[in-house]
Amino acid sequence: MRKRGANEGTIAKRADGRWVAAVTLPNGKRKYLYAPTRAEVAVRLTAAQAATQAGDPPIQDERLTLKDWLDHWLENTIRPNKRASTYRYYEHTVRLHINPELGRIRLTQLTPEHVEAWLKQKAKDGRVRPARDKNPGLSAQSVQHLRAILRAALGVALKRGKIRRNVATLADGPSVKRYKAPTISPDDARAIIQAVQGDRLEALFITAIASGLRQGEALALRWSDVHLAKGEVTDEAIDSLDQPRVDVTATLQRTGGQFERVDPKTERSRRTIPIPPLVVDALRAHQDRQAFERKTAGNLWYEGDGLCFTRPTGEPIHGSTVNHQLQALLRRADLPVIRFHDLRHGCAALLVALGVHPRTVMEQLGHSQISVTMNYYAGVVPALQREAADQLGALLASK
Repeated sequence: MRKRGANEGTIAKRADGRWVAAVTLPNGKRKYLYAPTRAEVAVRLTAAQAATQAGDPPIQDERLTLKDWLDHWLENTIRPNKRASTYRYYEHTVRLHINPELGRIRLTQLTPEHVEAWLKQKAKDGRVRPARDKNPGLSAQSVQHLRAILRAALGVALKRGKIRRNVATLADGPSVKRYKAPTISPDDARAIIQAVQGDRLEALFITAIASGLRQGEALALRWSDVHLAKGEVTDEAIDSLDQPRVDVTATLQRTGGQFERVDPKTERSRRTIPIPPLVVDALRAHQDRQAFERKTAGNLWYEGDGLCFTRPTGEPIHGSTVNHQLQALLRRADLPVIRFHDLRHGCAALLVALGVHPRTVMEQLGHSQISVTMNYYAGVVPALQREAADQLGALLASK
């Protein structure tokens, strides 16, 4: 082997006949380049040196597979920084939906076409498949969630210099039909309240539609978080500093088959919400009902965290159970079937219709950004605009 030329870097011939060159990266580590001839490896080395000087060094480990990176990402980025439930969801998604199809591909060789083919496979419409098929495909929304997780993982890889581009952002995913929450008018709200009267969870549903609590927040309420005015609830009591209110301090999650109260997702979610007399009365009646259930259960009563809304034995309630219960009551009353979360949307719509300032609505609902709150105005603003136009017309026509 002749002496290497000026600025060629380190070039050598391997025992297998191939030529290898090494270039030092900004982090001090060395990147090895291979080619069948000396001339070819010299060209590769020169290009790598030029790219490094331009601030675009070559990828250090081109043999790293997507599975290797996802495993590293889960353990070193997600597990230490996210909730346990979030880690489990990500790990489940990676293990069952990403690694089987894409995991063996080298990280640097993953293309937008790989991702698009994978998304298409996941989004196969089950309605055209045989009824016996137990894997009918995922919804468009679920497929977008898969893409979002892959995009997040590749985003970290891009920052660490493992890849040159995030191919998940370049791949086209399925279009998602955005869920449009039903608009709940004052008459609708009164009908819902009438439908749930007498049910053991009546206070839960009334609290939700009057306060805008998320389901997890409502189910995590403890009696120590509920402040009811003493005696009769009057306008004077409501105006006082000791007004009836609930403090949102946690959300209820199911982790590993066990329920636990965890901190709210954002700081704005931790808030105090004033409640009207209707909710106060419902909570008082529920408190009496729960005291009776506790006496009936005796030693079988589950003490737990002193939750307001529980099963008859004091144990926390699963969110799906609450949802099914609400829908059963609505069907029985021959009312449109909605989700529990739609009660939150309904509260927002009612506040908007009453002319409550968006900032106030934002604070009550615990939104992190005002833009999220403004989305609730989409179905209500047209009616408000019509009312404003009529009022303006009457004003201008008056003499």
